[in-house]
Amino acid sequence: MIMYPATIGDLPTRVLEAGEGDRTMLLVHGLGARADRWRSNLDPLADAGYHVYAFDLPGHGFAAKGPGRRYSVPAFAEVVEGFLDSIGAERAILIGTSLGGHTVGWFSCQHPERVTALIMVGSTGLVPLGPERRAQTRGRVTATDPAGVATKLSRVVFDQSLVTPAWIKEESRINSSPGANESFTAIGDYFGESLDDDIVTGRLAALLDDGAFPLLLLWGAQDIGFPVEMGHAAYEQLRGSALVVLEHAAHAPYFERPEAFNKVVLDFLSGHLGEWEKPDVTYRQPVSGD
Repeated sequence: MIMYPATIGDLPTRVLEAGEGDRTMLLVHGLGARADRWRSNLDPLADAGYHVYAFDLPGHGFAAKGPGRRYSVPAFAEVVEGFLDSIGAERAILIGTSLGGHTVGWFSCQHPERVTALIMVGSTGLVPLGPERRAQTRGRVTATDPAGVATKLSRVVFDQSLVTPAWIKEESRINSSPGANESFTAIGDYFGESLDDDIVTGRLAALLDDGAFPLLLLWGAQDIGFPVEMGHAAYEQLRGSALVVLEHAAHAPYFERPEAFNKVVLDFLSGHLGEWEKPDVTYRQPVSGD
């Protein structure tokens, strides 16, 4: 894996890249995270033959922050489009988590011809969160002091031993860097006021009926912020999708259980989903829309 600065349109950001070739795969992080949250996934997925990228969304990580930018799912999807254009990728496998899942879902609805496969991990945008859950998320996103960061990270993972003082310090410093407060305030406002206006389930269902691309929903069984029931509800509406639930993982199964996550992703992409039988992995296979 390599890491380097890049510019997507007018957005200065950071890119992580592993592998080579034209089997492009893009990993999109979630709210308050950044590209290196995928560090345990990039090289293993590249070793399987994919050219894998991740970058920091506006207002996150080492990307540009502050006022004067648009912080919403449609705006982030435009950045995804700009990135794919910048690397010359006509099509890509898109994997996104949480708000990143919502972002790649939106992009897929706008540009289905550019999507080889779509994987949405603990994603927003599939089931309305409602005003109470949106307000709770809005309050947490702007808490960038060490205590607030510790609380947020404790909700991201099931294994609390992963929430180390070093991780808390790093997150707090990055998420309180110049311009971050303005960015997270704007993103929090979007969450609280408009997120549920951008639900993608209906449009995805129509695309699945037309066979546009395969869709995998992937959830951590112990996700408390966006519980697995949301994944099951989305699966019921998205005939033709698959759902996989990983036990002993919360909102970031790709980070907390990377080996299992990578195995499920690769099996899905190779057409062998479900052949890997484990007692802590639950599969719901695609159902025909006929």
